[in-house]
Amino acid sequence: MKEPISDQILTAASALFYSEGIRAVGIDRIIEEANVAKATLYRHFPSKDHLVAAYLQDRHDRVIRSLQEVLDAASTPRDQIKLIFERLYEKADSPEFRGCAFALAVAEHGDSERVLTVARTHKKVVRDIFRTILSRADVKPDQAAAHLSLLYEGALATVAVGRDPQAVLVARDCALSVFDAAIYSTRSLEKNGT
Repeated sequence: MKEPISDQILTAASALFYSEGIRAVGIDRIIEEANVAKATLYRHFPSKDHLVAAYLQDRHDRVIRSLQEVLDAASTPRDQIKLIFERLYEKADSPEFRGCAFALAVAEHGDSERVLTVARTHKKVVRDIFRTILSRADVKPDQAAAHLSLLYEGALATVAVGRDPQAVLVARDCALSVFDAAIYSTRSLEKNGT
C-alpha cells in the first residue's frame, strides 16, 4: 500500500527539518524531496508553519510512544527511569543526533504560536511521564519529576552542544540518585509518621 501524500510530505520535511534546520529548508526543497507539486503540498499543509507544527506533533507522538514502550518494558519505577536514559543514550550515540527537535524548533521558529504550543505540550507530557513513574513508587512526584525532567532536557542540550553522548549516562546516574533520594525521603517521612 502506498504511503498517503500527507505522510510522504511530512516524512520528507521531518528529515530535512531535523538534519538541516527549519529556516534552512525551503518549501521548494521539501516539494522536491517529497516528489509532489506545490499545490499538493499546500492542499495538505496551508503554510510552512502548519508543516513545522505537524512535524513536531509527529515527533511528539513517536517520542511519547517510545517512552511508553519503556514503561512497559521495565518492571520497576527505578528501572523505568534507568531505561529512559539508556534509550536516550542509544539515540544520542548516532552521528545524526542533533539534540531535542523541540528546542531546535523553538530556537529557530519560536515566534510561531503553533510551534510553541506543540513544544510546550511535549515538555509537559514528558514531565508527566516522570510524575507517573514516581507516583507508582509512592513518591510525591512534583519536585522529583521536575528534577528528572530537567536532567532529561539537560542531557539532550548537553549532547547537542558537546557532541558527547556520555552526558546522557551522567544524567542517568543523577536521575537515579534523585529517585533514590525521593524514595529515602518518603520512607523517612512515613517512618516518622508525618
